[in-house]
Amino acid sequence: MAFRPQLRPLNPAAAARDDAGLGCAPIGNLFAPVPDADAVDTVHAALARDVRFFDTAPLYGSGESERKLGLALRGVPRDDYVLATKVGRVLVDAEGAPVRGAASGHDSVVDLSRDGILRSLDGSLARLGVDRVDVLHLHDPLDVEAAFATAFPALLDLRDQGVVRAISVGLGRLDPLERYVAEVPLDVVMEAGRLTLLDRTALDRLVPTARARGIGVLAAAVFNSGILVDPVGSPFYEYKPAPAALQERALRLQAVCAAHDVRLADAAVQFPLRHGADAVVVGARTPTEVHAFVDGLDAALPAALWDALDAEAV
Repeated sequence: MAFRPQLRPLNPAAAARDDAGLGCAPIGNLFAPVPDADAVDTVHAALARDVRFFDTAPLYGSGESERKLGLALRGVPRDDYVLATKVGRVLVDAEGAPVRGAASGHDSVVDLSRDGILRSLDGSLARLGVDRVDVLHLHDPLDVEAAFATAFPALLDLRDQGVVRAISVGLGRLDPLERYVAEVPLDVVMEAGRLTLLDRTALDRLVPTARARGIGVLAAAVFNSGILVDPVGSPFYEYKPAPAALQERALRLQAVCAAHDVRLADAAVQFPLRHGADAVVVGARTPTEVHAFVDGLDAALPAALWDALDAEAV
């Protein structure tokens, strides 16, 4: 598998991996503050490893992720990287009023209206400091009727007008995501946490439909919030403390990996690529995390490991 043409840099000479994207929620102060200088170093580490796909959203830090990503990419030729952001929420200030221009917000509210989509995109462009994004995801559209009535028509128009190169949906719940993939002419879809060593539900329910319709698949949340990096030190699943049964399963998976002299995180990051994903998008807050992610993608893992991990999934 590999990135679709719309997900590759416009400059064909730009050195770019086509199996990896940097998720920028962590630099938006997810769980802990990230200074601007550290965010810049993290993005630059990704560039140094030929990661040229960057995924952000207004929701991440109420605009701070976009602002910091834009700061980090300042001076990098625009055609040398691919930029994805999301719409479906608008930023508001502490009084609940919409923020304007490049300002970050205090919070965000769901808005799937056409006007909300356009205002969200305008704000993202201002915070990022660019004149265009390549990929526009509809972010967590749980109101299916509103998504079909107003949001998707707006996204389709933006693509038809050449404002964006590709449209997508980013979502962690399969029921609505399956319907969107089946009924909307998307270019790509970003599933979150449903194509992992712990949760393989997208393998049978989503990937075949996407493949049949020519829709690319980006796998996000491949560590299920941390438990597939370190089941003891970071026992979080879906951003909450993992239930004991899930932690025990993760520990068994870790033991299988250890028996083959493999890090659990390396198996976790490669798993989606073996099962229909075009690429994985992993969040990082430090250069060290970036290097661990890319090293994991490049690690040579024995075939026997996958058989053993599959046996644990039964």
